[in-house]
Amino acid sequence: MSDAGTADYGAIFPGRFAGKAMVVTGAAQGIGQAVALRAAAEGAEVLLVDRANFVGEVASGAGTSAHAFVADLETYAGASAAMAEALRLLGRIDILINNVGGAIRMRPFAEFEPEQIDAEIRRSLMPTLYACHAALPAMLSAGHGTIVNVSSNATRGIRRGPYSAAKGGINAFTQSLAMEYAEHGIRVVATAPGGTTAPPRRMARNAAGDTPQEQAWMAEAVAQVTESAFMKRYGTIAEQVAPILFLASDEAGYITGSVLPVAGGDLG
Repeated sequence: MSDAGTADYGAIFPGRFAGKAMVVTGAAQGIGQAVALRAAAEGAEVLLVDRANFVGEVASGAGTSAHAFVADLETYAGASAAMAEALRLLGRIDILINNVGGAIRMRPFAEFEPEQIDAEIRRSLMPTLYACHAALPAMLSAGHGTIVNVSSNATRGIRRGPYSAAKGGINAFTQSLAMEYAEHGIRVVATAPGGTTAPPRRMARNAAGDTPQEQAWMAEAVAQVTESAFMKRYGTIAEQVAPILFLASDEAGYITGSVLPVAGGDLG
């Protein structure tokens, strides 16, 4: 892979993931894309999974070690199909990076409609549960595996209550799964990113678009995130990718059950 493909994603450690089979979900854009591309550059054979068809374009830019699969991980059928494809292409699943999620709407909790609450939980909690459940049999059979869940420090924040609840669920699930499967050689960890500057999304989180009032509520949330960070700024994608891949690597072999805040000092 060319240096240009990973220039914004931090320093490359050649060979760090040599011989590893990795699945990255939510890999068509943002943090997931950056994780997948850098992991491929560091020697992993990677399956990029996303509901966006352009995930194939992303994988094609990473050379022969990257593959793409389109699946809706908000359904168990999608998660199961993705892990089956990983086993078909890669032969095993050494590392699973669960990156699907993101607040669909930002508004005071009293303003959420019931179906909107359900949608937030389905988007930001269920894909991680489904993907873990679908990947665990292969990891148990192999006697090893590493799962890195991308959570959020938004467990404390305004204008996104259901999303906060979903990410709190990810944190609890990470610790529970780590305790349950450590004896089987499986590590489960998470990062909790804070506000992160990223290129414009090619697929919007809220397909319906934001009303002027929702844009105002979002601005309030952005201001709160910035003010709550000790560093008073958003992070970069490279600053999120580095801890995710560290936790996925053998260097973190004695770390499990941990949720690492990566939010400029705001622990969430």
